[in-house]
Amino acid sequence: MLLSSAQLPFLPLRTPIPPFHSSKRCRLAAVRENQVKHASSLELDRSLPGTGDSHAEKKAMGTGIEAGELSVRYDDGFGTKSVKDYFDMAKEIIKPDGGPPRWFCPVECGPPIKDAPLLFFLPGIDGTGMGLVLHQKSLGKVFEVWCLHIPVNDRTPFEGLVKFVEHSVNSEHATSTNKPIYLVGDSFGGCLALAVAARNPTVDIVLILVNPATSFAKSQLQPLLPVLEALPSNLHITVPYLLSFVMGDPLKMAMASVSKDLPPPETLDELSKNLTSLLPILSDLADIIPKNTLLWKLKLLKSAAAYANSRLHAVEAEVLLLASGKDNLLPSGEEADRLWNSLKNCRVRYFKDNGHTFLLEDGINLLSIIKGTCTYRRSRQHDYVTDYLPPTHSEYQKHIEQEYRWFLLATSPVMFSTLKDGRIVKGLAGVPDKGPVLLVGDHMLMGIELSPLYKAFLKEKNIIIRGMAHPILFLKKAETSRQEFYHFDILNIFGALPVTPINMYRLFSRGSFVLLYPGGAREALHRKGEEYKLFWPDQPEFVRMAARFGVTIVPFGVVGEDDVAELVLDYNEQKNIPYIREWIEENNKDILLRSIPWF
Repeated sequence: MLLSSAQLPFLPLRTPIPPFHSSKRCRLAAVRENQVKHASSLELDRSLPGTGDSHAEKKAMGTGIEAGELSVRYDDGFGTKSVKDYFDMAKEIIKPDGGPPRWFCPVECGPPIKDAPLLFFLPGIDGTGMGLVLHQKSLGKVFEVWCLHIPVNDRTPFEGLVKFVEHSVNSEHATSTNKPIYLVGDSFGGCLALAVAARNPTVDIVLILVNPATSFAKSQLQPLLPVLEALPSNLHITVPYLLSFVMGDPLKMAMASVSKDLPPPETLDELSKNLTSLLPILSDLADIIPKNTLLWKLKLLKSAAAYANSRLHAVEAEVLLLASGKDNLLPSGEEADRLWNSLKNCRVRYFKDNGHTFLLEDGINLLSIIKGTCTYRRSRQHDYVTDYLPPTHSEYQKHIEQEYRWFLLATSPVMFSTLKDGRIVKGLAGVPDKGPVLLVGDHMLMGIELSPLYKAFLKEKNIIIRGMAHPILFLKKAETSRQEFYHFDILNIFGALPVTPINMYRLFSRGSFVLLYPGGAREALHRKGEEYKLFWPDQPEFVRMAARFGVTIVPFGVVGEDDVAELVLDYNEQKNIPYIREWIEENNKDILLRSIPWF
């Protein structure tokens, strides 16, 4: 009952023992519902080339680095895989072996950082477990990744799958009670994840639901179910082409591996090649989901949705729901509204331009979403200091070089610094290369100077600045069920954290570069006639703390922005408009209760 071979890029595991505890053996998880209790008796000697004893030894010895030792702009490997890789791997893994469901660990994930939490990936209707192929390398840096594979001919009922996953979750929880366990559920896997969380309210589980199939009763496929059942087997080859256009956007899937640095003609050429190679392999879906398997999976979806929906009230887990606005298979936007109201601790990120196959589409980096929503943690509570992961190369390219390209081109910001001999030079040569350093400056209107400032430090010194931000930016109450991945999420990726004395103390003790605006939000939201006016406190307490740690304080000033922007309506004028005044008062109530004093 072998799952991997020398040519396949994944390793077999077993449960409940954590992966790769022995350098001489690999573990295989493959049990039926009535065999769950005896899973520990399954063990398989593995010495095939390519299955990677060295990988096992790294896992066993815990050679991963600390989270704080990840270099800024480290290579996360994102963007090196395409949808074609998904089909190639899926074709290999679906070869019938008569075995039941099992776990496997993609070799590409590599050894993660120390104390990395465990991430179980629960697949959609395909059951291959390859749905994370575009994200395996990036997730594998900071998670122990296990993927569930449900063989093509397996007919384990939904409750059997729930017990199988549940047993693995409880086994891992028993060995690491203080670490969370992540369940990433894609479509059908979302129902499975919700069911496991509902049955285990005392286990610290983080659910990441991607277009969960809890709305299957309202699926656009419902009218087609009788047609699929009556369709002759020789015509089943047409079904994959239909499903491919219903489930996702082929254009976005083809763009997933196209470099964003290419000029338009080369981008178009690469897109054309990818699209041309993608369309023929869609027929492989007929092998991944044969007719009998498809009909079984649709029945499984129906029971899964009913089971999960009946237990939503029991879910205590932290939930991050990712919903697509152009999901032609499920009404995922409407379902996000319902689950946001039904689940106790649910946050939503809505992607209006994406389809059902969200994880296989261009522009989607699951790790960036997890980091941007502050969902990554290695203990009971998210720690803004120790759980912070620095921006990767792909994040820098996307959010700094690409998204702000035209803004930076239009504003042409220039940095100057002062050397020790008093000379003023272009660039940041006058700023220390090692911390702790405290950057103290004045906010321009709306804080738009942040983007060029962060880019300069990342590009010239490869240093990430930990920006102390107003607590309002971290309030979850202001979020909605159609909350898009937005500017404040990107700030989290690039180091923002709530301004508190304890956070600043801990950053200084770790030798960090800290950015502080003593004038705070009042300075960034100044009113007419207040251009370049400082709103600093008379006795800034940060000086005393900086002195304790021998921090180098770098004062800086910003000029230019207030000269090119002019306010139409400032706060004093807006609060005289009845509707806006009521909105301001309502929001301020919550802010006053939760806000933390500034320095």
